[in-house]
Amino acid sequence: MRVLLVDDDEPIAMSLKRGLVRYGYEVEWVASGAEALRAGPVDVVLLDLGLPDTDGLDVCRSLRARSDVPIIVISARSDEVDRVAGLELGADDYVSKPFGVREVIARIRAVMRRVHPEQGSADAGRYGRVTVDRRAARVFLDGVEVPLARKEYELLSFLTEQPGALMTRERIMAAVWDANWFGPTKTLDVHVSALRRKFTGALTIESVRGVGFRLVVDGPAS
Repeated sequence: MRVLLVDDDEPIAMSLKRGLVRYGYEVEWVASGAEALRAGPVDVVLLDLGLPDTDGLDVCRSLRARSDVPIIVISARSDEVDRVAGLELGADDYVSKPFGVREVIARIRAVMRRVHPEQGSADAGRYGRVTVDRRAARVFLDGVEVPLARKEYELLSFLTEQPGALMTRERIMAAVWDANWFGPTKTLDVHVSALRRKFTGALTIESVRGVGFRLVVDGPAS
């Protein structure tokens, strides 16, 4: 999914961009309203209101006048007037700074569900015999719920976002554990082993020596 990030605060923008990239998003960062209006087609826009060359509300109005692209306002302006103005001008959601990467991702997914309900499989996805219900944080095998520890669920949810893709250990640790994780990755192997036992015959988590893991869907949907 392609994301246009419009924010002139470089430290915040770079932190958010890194977080989104870890979750598989393609991110184009611009620091002004003029650059935002010149940008090419994207799937969603994250728009700060405090831009150096123009008010973000004006950018929101211009984007909405020419496109139906989902717009999520991300701003330090927390006044109700600004939130209402943004939504009335066509924004689909509003996130106040400071925020966490996972909150922004949750907002993106929620907006995409509303805008493109036919693409809801990303949030209640079926992977052969396995169903991952991301709204309820539950996983089912052949219709029967599989009890998972919190990190087991988060690891499986992350890997199933891109079945078949090779995920490096560093990317998995940053996304599932912590962006600043510098410890050993043995805990990742423990959780992978647990998922392999619980989903034998339905999902395979392949090890790529020295790199990471790849999830493969084994069985057909029941």
